[in-house]
Amino acid sequence: MVEKKTLILISVFIGMLMSAIDTTIVILALPTLTDQLKAPFLDTIWVILIYLLVLAALTTQLGRLGDIYGRGRIFNIGFLIFIIGSAASGASPNVFFLIASRAFQGLGAVFLQGNSNAIIADHFEPMERGKAFGYTSMGWSIGGSLGIVLGGIITTFIGWRYIFYINVPVGLIGFVFALLYIKDNKRTETKIDYAGTLFLLTFLSLIAYGAVEIAGNGVTFSNVLLIVIGLILIVPFLLIERSVKDPVIVLKAFKNRVLSFSLLAATLQAIGYLSVLFILIMYLQGIRGFDPLDAALLLIPGYIISSLLAPKMGKLSDRIGPRTVSATGIFLMAGGVLVYLAMGISTSLYLVIIGSIVTGFGGSMFWPSNNAAVMSGAPRELYGSISGLLRTLSNIGTLFSYVIAISISALAVPRYVAFEVFLGKDKLEGGVSASFLGGVHAALLASFLILIVSGLAALVRGRKSDTHTNAREIRRTPDDSK
Repeated sequence: MVEKKTLILISVFIGMLMSAIDTTIVILALPTLTDQLKAPFLDTIWVILIYLLVLAALTTQLGRLGDIYGRGRIFNIGFLIFIIGSAASGASPNVFFLIASRAFQGLGAVFLQGNSNAIIADHFEPMERGKAFGYTSMGWSIGGSLGIVLGGIITTFIGWRYIFYINVPVGLIGFVFALLYIKDNKRTETKIDYAGTLFLLTFLSLIAYGAVEIAGNGVTFSNVLLIVIGLILIVPFLLIERSVKDPVIVLKAFKNRVLSFSLLAATLQAIGYLSVLFILIMYLQGIRGFDPLDAALLLIPGYIISSLLAPKMGKLSDRIGPRTVSATGIFLMAGGVLVYLAMGISTSLYLVIIGSIVTGFGGSMFWPSNNAAVMSGAPRELYGSISGLLRTLSNIGTLFSYVIAISISALAVPRYVAFEVFLGKDKLEGGVSASFLGGVHAALLASFLILIVSGLAALVRGRKSDTHTNAREIRRTPDDSK
């Protein structure tokens, strides 16, 4: 008979799988969306960005809803919202309805992501969590790769609307499992930080919108002003976070060395690595002439390796501690980016496959061990908040990763050419190809440096034995936000 823990893990796995798929599934459908909805690229790109923006701004607070009303209940609601948002996205008559539906879908993903780590921490003992997080990381990795491949296959052979409709039956399966086996935790008294959430959503939106507009229309006073205002709003946001009892960003968590450096490593990893995917697709399409689906297939080996090895690496983290495993993993990911840096106009495509394998191996080590380090450093009554905080920071990194990739591509060659490349409609040749390759190398070098800093953060955070000590320190610490 299947153990209850296994069934809980399956439900969380499905939730992570679906939410991860929809961070990437739209990428290869963008040309079709742009064409069939008769919308400009700068509008259709928000089909991706709005989903990430909702995740980045709301995950912590909806993770906290699990603390207040019960994680099982909130997780189940998340499945239902995600299913409804997916169906509405598939039925969208125009790009603006699709963007709104994706925002609603993102809300469901927030409920799922914000509570997933906390549910694992509720039902698994500390020495079992690394392995459990390995399976949820496997869901994330499989989702990322499936999203790329499914987006291309479904759009090409069935139609773009079914990249969203496919979530409905899968989501119903996950909902049934969650409803039957994930029960509510002991509830705690906490409040929603509405002001902090509004400021976070506002400054992230302004920065993202301004950066995308610069990529599409060039540097203008209004676009720069949007970014500057967004950056300025970070100051009152932090002041609010210091003054409220239950902030969006749990600032006292950063007094915990293990926890704070683990969160920093996760954020930098998201910024430094996820943009590499888009840069590689633009390289393969724009310089090597591959169609979008073939370009994506070259990157699949790394995702497969990451998916298969993540549970084993999580178990290794349980045995020897997360610091060594996660730091080694992130340095391997940086090494994979170095392999990509060797790519030229006519170099062997085996370099892409080798780089994908190296980064996939590194990811299998980093994600489960870093998640385990974060949750081991948190007191039980803050599991929901810390789980949400981890996903919020990772999603902020993912959001800016997309923005950075789009912006850099538009700086390397004329903007209209960059968008043609991104949509897989043009192949660069001659001097333009060499210029774009220079931009690709500059972007990859920036990613490499960010990943190195992330690895250093993972390396210096502390020993395995520090996690429980630091969790007790957070519990004893009075509310420092006042």
